[in-house]
Amino acid sequence: MDLLDAHLIPAVDGVAFGLLLFVVAAGLSLAFGTAGVLNLSHGTLYAIGAYTGAELSDGTWGGLALGLAAGTAAACVAGAGLSAATAPLARRGHLAQALLTFGLALIGGDLLIQFFGADELPVRVPEALDSSVTLLGHRYPAYRLCFIVMAVLLAAFGTWVLTRTRMGAAVRAAADDPQMLAATGHSPRAVHTGVLAAAGALAGAAGVLGAPIIGPGPGTSETVLMLSLVVVVLGGLRSLWATFFAAVAVGEVQTLGVSVAPDLAPYLLFAAMAAVLVLRSRFAEPATAHGPEGPAPDPVARLRSHLAARLRRRPRGAAGSGAAAEAPGAVEAREASEGDRIVIAPRTGRSLLPAWTGRLPGGAAWRQAAPLLVLLVVLIALPALLDAYSISLAGSALALGLLAVSVTILTGYAGLPTLGQTAPFAVGAYATANLADAGWTVGPVQIVLSALAAAVFSAVVGPAVIRARGTTVLMITLAIGELTGAVVNQLKSVTGGADGLVGFPATRALWGGEGMLEESELYNYALVVAVVAVAVTLLVLRSPAGKLLTGTRGAEARMRASGHPVGRYLLVAHVCAGALAGVGGSLMVTVQQYLSPADVGFEIAAFALLAVVIGGTTSVIGALLGAGLIVATRDWVAGSWPGHGPLLLGVLFVATVYVLPRGLAGLRSGGSGGGSGPSRDASRAEDQPPPAPLSAPAGKVSP
Repeated sequence: MDLLDAHLIPAVDGVAFGLLLFVVAAGLSLAFGTAGVLNLSHGTLYAIGAYTGAELSDGTWGGLALGLAAGTAAACVAGAGLSAATAPLARRGHLAQALLTFGLALIGGDLLIQFFGADELPVRVPEALDSSVTLLGHRYPAYRLCFIVMAVLLAAFGTWVLTRTRMGAAVRAAADDPQMLAATGHSPRAVHTGVLAAAGALAGAAGVLGAPIIGPGPGTSETVLMLSLVVVVLGGLRSLWATFFAAVAVGEVQTLGVSVAPDLAPYLLFAAMAAVLVLRSRFAEPATAHGPEGPAPDPVARLRSHLAARLRRRPRGAAGSGAAAEAPGAVEAREASEGDRIVIAPRTGRSLLPAWTGRLPGGAAWRQAAPLLVLLVVLIALPALLDAYSISLAGSALALGLLAVSVTILTGYAGLPTLGQTAPFAVGAYATANLADAGWTVGPVQIVLSALAAAVFSAVVGPAVIRARGTTVLMITLAIGELTGAVVNQLKSVTGGADGLVGFPATRALWGGEGMLEESELYNYALVVAVVAVAVTLLVLRSPAGKLLTGTRGAEARMRASGHPVGRYLLVAHVCAGALAGVGGSLMVTVQQYLSPADVGFEIAAFALLAVVIGGTTSVIGALLGAGLIVATRDWVAGSWPGHGPLLLGVLFVATVYVLPRGLAGLRSGGSGGGSGPSRDASRAEDQPPPAPLSAPAGKVSP
């Protein structure tokens, strides 16, 4: 009984908090599961309702009703506007939607702060609810009990609407078979808009009613969004009641878990999210069973194709050379991919590209190298052109650029779109800071050890990532990134916790040198390291190993059928990309001379992914340029308009998604194929129709 008394109030608080998350997550689940929109601005819709309700609250029932109506209507209109904003991206997959909605979240968050202020607003509830009631001998806020009742009624009402009404049938049909819905005379576009408007209304209503529980203020939208994503992942998209129980479980972990096991509570949610996603990807139908080109060929048809190929080649009299000399699997793969741009030989690691691809004229090779040379010349000249602050920003851009290049490897070449590459980035950054604090201040030693630590980390988490595809990869890597962030905040002896690390000795460029303190010295060191890292990356991507990696994305099913260990290729790519991210983290610490959790958080992961999209998903130089543009927008341009950095970055996100669908590399190629590399969008989820190609022929690597 003493144990019950000690934990009764936190347990009831957990139910109330969980039901608040349920109302928000129900809208997020509706938008994603029915309308197919991965809405990273859903927390902002909650904030719209919370701010509106708080502003109109005056302690009366009329103020509560007015706030509920106004907040719900405002978020509903915003949801309908989101439908119009995402409609042009319907066939571009969830990656474009995620970037667009994240940009809209940045814009909306900045506008809310400008309109309502940066301080948390007080919320006044009616006097009848602003009291306490007796609950098993304990006093408990009446408002929270009232909210619990309202949330349960909302769950029951929503289930009834979806399962027992014509409106619910239209919504389910829009998710399962839009063509059949259109044949019945209903407009799928109207249903799509209605679903997103309803999702926004749910978030807005949750914001108004939940404002006394989670008050409106800076950071509220991000917290609500992350927890709602966890609820949606745990509960799935099929049942509103499953979402309900998942939300209650999350609420209990957030409240009761903190009082029972405070050391474990920060890790439980995202660990559970990652575990559920990994298990679903392992027990679901393999991602390659129906590859990008459709179902795997029938075995009899494959044998017939193989025999026909052998018969066609024999009359040529080239026994011992040509087709007869090739392994049977290679002939089969060549025939199966007739008309494709790349064919991979089985097990041998040889790339069976057309012979002319290895004989590019010197002029073409120079044209490919020219952008890199021009960029290198500009970077070398920067210290003579910029002031000390701008030089420091350029060094930070180089560090973020290496992180973006690592995302390019995974997203553009391996087909694994990631929102968690800041995890190995953080490992490299904290490794360098702790090495410097321990007296290991030689730059090359820091770089090598940080890259090794990040590579080991990526090797450990890699098996959880490489089997999944599409949106599942985004969510798994997001969970890994958030788990790493939780560790950063909790492991204060190594990371400094929320205060970060500062005051460690400066890095020395070489053995016997002095610590680098001047901005120009730090920049030149970062430039040399970045040039070496990018050069090695390009050499690997242009090698047979790089072509094999490209093939795993462009024709994974065929490569598996030819005997290639695709999983091993993807794991190696994941480890190498992690090592490169670790080098970027090491550079960031060296250039900044301090490290905080914000430097390795989710926002940085989104920035790195945006840099890749700006440059073109398979363009290394484009990723570097994109990183430079982001740093310039965030720190340099925003300096002339203080307080509006998030707004400018949000506009950059939105403009990139709409104006540069294939990135800068797509502009260079006339928009017909963009930055080269794999021919399908890395963000393609298994349940989405194949999007338009983002890039040019497979097997070609953009600098």
